[in-house]
Amino acid sequence: MTITLTPGAVSLAALEQLYRDQPTFVLDDTAYTAVRASASILAARIGEGEPIYGVNTGFGKLASVRIEDDRLADLQRNLVRSHAAGFGPPLPETIVRLIMALKCISLGRGASGVRPEVIDQLQAMAAAGVIPVIPEKGSVGASGDLAPLAHMAAAMMGEGDAFYQSERMAAGEALQAAGLTPIELQAKEGLALLNGTQASTALALVGLFEAWHLAKASLCTAALSIDAAMGSSAPFHPDIHDLRGHRGQIESAARLRSLLGGSEIRESHKEGDERVQDPYCLRCAPQVIGACLDQLRHAAKTLEIEANAATDNPLVLSDGAIVSGGNFHAEPVALVADLIAIAISEIGAIAQRRVALLVDPSLSFGLPAFLAPDPGLKSGLMIAEVTSAALMSENKALANPRSVDSTPTSANQEDHVSMACHAARRLLEMNRNLAGILGVEAMAAAQGIELRAPLKTSDCLQDVIATIRQHSPALTEDRIVSDDLEKLANLVSNQTCLAEAACDVAPMNL
Repeated sequence: MTITLTPGAVSLAALEQLYRDQPTFVLDDTAYTAVRASASILAARIGEGEPIYGVNTGFGKLASVRIEDDRLADLQRNLVRSHAAGFGPPLPETIVRLIMALKCISLGRGASGVRPEVIDQLQAMAAAGVIPVIPEKGSVGASGDLAPLAHMAAAMMGEGDAFYQSERMAAGEALQAAGLTPIELQAKEGLALLNGTQASTALALVGLFEAWHLAKASLCTAALSIDAAMGSSAPFHPDIHDLRGHRGQIESAARLRSLLGGSEIRESHKEGDERVQDPYCLRCAPQVIGACLDQLRHAAKTLEIEANAATDNPLVLSDGAIVSGGNFHAEPVALVADLIAIAISEIGAIAQRRVALLVDPSLSFGLPAFLAPDPGLKSGLMIAEVTSAALMSENKALANPRSVDSTPTSANQEDHVSMACHAARRLLEMNRNLAGILGVEAMAAAQGIELRAPLKTSDCLQDVIATIRQHSPALTEDRIVSDDLEKLANLVSNQTCLAEAACDVAPMNL
């Protein structure tokens, strides 16, 4: 499968396809007209002897140092080598492929002054399975993701390491094995590859895609918990949510009504229920999950724009001017990464309170303590709930904003930075923690509903429980449940499982 990318117009759906399906990607042929034009303008300007930042000058604090024309290729090679200073384990290959695609999109806007061969090299490497080894740490999200992207550029030159067909080796060996030749970067091309927000944006996009999926899955686990706790469906009346008007809230309430529709458990306590109101974790699920959906949609729009942006420096403008600016500053990415982190934390926080409710006999309306078949002799899900609390607490700490933590770098030339890269990277861990919380909720809520027998939940939720039971049997005796929790975390992370039950929620980019 090959996907054709039109720079400036690549949709969020296409970006998710690039990540999830790992297709071969190529730029639309029409993009090369602007690419060739900007490269020609740059070459002409160099020939005129005009000083251009990063092309025939040094970088950062060394911008006043003029470089002779016969050393311009050396300048770019030295730039890549010196900036490949990342630290830590490598980013997953799936994310690096997305970084490579985003860089092609950015260069394809025709404002970077690079030759088409640079784009072709990235496309050919991705198609052949030559994926640069990029250490996960080292970017502060200003002047671009310099260290991560330098490791990508180094592999293009045959230096550093790369994965070839998922085996790590020297990049030169990987290119040779794939029948590819290292590229010799010309004037500005190293700088164009290193400047840009593609590492931060790719990480934020992956965090967004997983958070959106888990938010939808949480509507399903919430519905299970509401029925297990004999919660009221009255708070999901459409008029309540229409009167407030928030789209995500309206959609969430509608989906909960649909999931719970036809439940015998719900019908059994419509009359004579002494509880006037349910706790917030049940009653306010549409308000909380819906608000998170709305914020994820906002983040999606920002990241879609950023994925299509020209973010290196200097840029070759439409009038032929070559101008230094600051599009490499990743503040938009950092801010929405913080927003995604908060949403992930909140979805997990309210889910964890539902788990706590289900195991507490003073709140669960007749369920045994810790959902154990013989409380006291057996502890049931006592510590599974504690695990969910631990994951929730970790996510709360990880949700603290990164975008406010600027620190000057590069001899104070880069005196305000975004911290976008690690703002986005922590989303990977947060989503895994959230999947763990929702896995615990799925286990607890399924157990609670089955303890309501002979009453049955809705047909839809019975199907969900049947899926849960394929991965985690009902708890009839105490057993080690860590394997269950891993399997259920994977289940809620699966694109075709629990989130599919919440598929009435509209896509995030609409």
